[in-house]
Amino acid sequence: MNKRPSKRDLRDQLNQEVDDFLRQGGEVKEVARGETGLQNGRNNDHSLAFDKPKEERTPLTDVLKTIDQRREASRKHSKPAAEKKHRRPRKKVIYDDFGEPLRIIWEE
Repeated sequence: MNKRPSKRDLRDQLNQEVDDFLRQGGEVKEVARGETGLQNGRNNDHSLAFDKPKEERTPLTDVLKTIDQRREASRKHSKPAAEKKHRRPRKKVIYDDFGEPLRIIWEE
């Protein structure tokens, strides 16, 4: 089983990757806090979730009624509950506090 890397290991690995990137000629641009969430100096008002107009919902009350009617009909047509079979009497051993059998009784 592999050992999970600790936070220190992850931090060291990330710092090593950044150093390698900078040594190869990479450049890091600094951005002011909160600037990336802005468009033209304002918050982005356009959201993907609210682009479409509200859709009409399809009423399902009729569908649910027919499903319930079918369910009730299948319950009425199902097999009647099986009658309880007469069971044979069974032996039951009565033990004392020490686990020794005291007597045997018959239960129905």
